Amino acid sequence: MNDRAARLHLASRMDSIAAFEVMEIQTLARELEAQGRDVVHLEIGEPDFRTPAPIVEAAHRALDSQPMNYTSALGIPALREAIARFYAVRCGVNVDPARIVVTAGSSAALLLAFGVLLDAGDEVLLADPSYPCNRHFVHALGGVPRLVPVGPRTRYQLTADLARDAWTARTRVAMVASPSNPTGTMVPPEEMATLAQLARERGAALIADEIYHGLTYGLDARTAAEAGEDVFVINSFSKYFQMTGWRLGWLLAPASHVREVEKLAQNLYISPATLSQHAALAAFRPETIAILEERRRELGARRDFLVPALQSLGFGVPAVPEGAFYVYADCSGLTDDSFAFAREVLVKAGVAITPGRDFGFAAPERHVRIAYTQPVARLEEAIERVRDFLAAR
Repeated sequence: MNDRAARLHLASRMDSIAAFEVMEIQTLARELEAQGRDVVHLEIGEPDFRTPAPIVEAAHRALDSQPMNYTSALGIPALREAIARFYAVRCGVNVDPARIVVTAGSSAALLLAFGVLLDAGDEVLLADPSYPCNRHFVHALGGVPRLVPVGPRTRYQLTADLARDAWTARTRVAMVASPSNPTGTMVPPEEMATLAQLARERGAALIADEIYHGLTYGLDARTAAEAGEDVFVINSFSKYFQMTGWRLGWLLAPASHVREVEKLAQNLYISPATLSQHAALAAFRPETIAILEERRRELGARRDFLVPALQSLGFGVPAVPEGAFYVYADCSGLTDDSFAFAREVLVKAGVAITPGRDFGFAAPERHVRIAYTQPVARLEEAIERVRDFLAAR
């Protein structure tokens, strides 16, 4: 680093923005692969499925027939209406398309929600463990994330009782994720309604992250939109619809806040990607849904194999995931340092998993996240490799 670069100011907020531990694991995995090693990747939250063909074909048609100009910051009307119909058909909830803001990924949706709700110093209640970007977004906007330790008793979810105990005069938002990353557990509808009512009574907002909606096993998730039109609901085309690289999501916002969200979106990124929006119109077609439902059944089969297999190795699974594609496993019977353990499993067994430190401060050294994003045959290979590794220790 030259002298001039060394003198450049670095914003203090960066002290609170941590790197992803999982990326260190992935980097090491890639290095091993470059040396000729075979690695079973169970660390990254992206299944091995390609975007469904009807969506890709719709993109090709749009390139030939639609102008690829900026759209409204709210998204193209046809897509907002299609999302509203999806809520009606899939969830039995009538949603005004005017409340739907199409965004540049669900991360942008969360930034917009926080952006219109938080002043400097305002607090956001979050479950610990939870997806790390959520707390980092709060820091980036000058807010204060308050991580509330959760565990098996509440299936790793923030409850109204826990939120009430953690609430302060500066609390402006309570946020939940259902299904959750990293645990795959869900907030029951009655608990979601109680959380929404608590936020309402305190003059605050409830944000529900539903980006894994659709990826549930043995049940269909109920949407937090049922809990009131003042709830901010975030969803994505990345997970259930398998459009990760298309960077498209949406925010269901209270009618009172849509104009403010629109202004912020205009300034932050102008509009979502035009091509992605036209492609996403095909996401709701029956032929696409049929593909997605078959893939959901496949993910369910992977979960049903992996959970007992992990338990047979000595991992604890105190809350069997109901959705998403992760198992948050208790590895305390095998190690007292999940990060060192994850590196050792990778180097010696060729299996990449994510240490708990990514997800918060509630006993992260006791936990690892294992993604069932590979076919059952590869999961079987991973289990046997870890079994051999543990036997040789």
